[in-house]
Amino acid sequence: MKMGTEGSRLVYSTDTGRICPDCGQPKAACICKQAKAAAPTGDGVVRVSYETKGRKGKGVTVVRGVLLDDKALTLLGKQLKSGCGSGGTTKDGVIEIQGDHREFVIAALQKQGLTVKRAGG
Repeated sequence: MKMGTEGSRLVYSTDTGRICPDCGQPKAACICKQAKAAAPTGDGVVRVSYETKGRKGKGVTVVRGVLLDDKALTLLGKQLKSGCGSGGTTKDGVIEIQGDHREFVIAALQKQGLTVKRAGG
């Protein structure tokens, strides 16, 4: 069985080293991760909930489903935290604000034109 050039692809080059199988660029200049990180997906509905599980009884307001990149999401989290006068974090596409600030967060996100739902109890 003879293999032609149709089914083969370059995996290593002596000039550049290893080649990414998806984008065909050298591993050092691979653009695959940037393309995945730049395009957040979801249904377009922002969900705001209050959670205490796994936080030793301390409650946090959790905002999920905001379709923004990491920089814009961090900036939005900073604005919400300063508006609530509280601390928190932004990680993995989720904004967490210490304390129960659901009403303020829902109102602030609706002012920005986002579709917001209150999730949980």
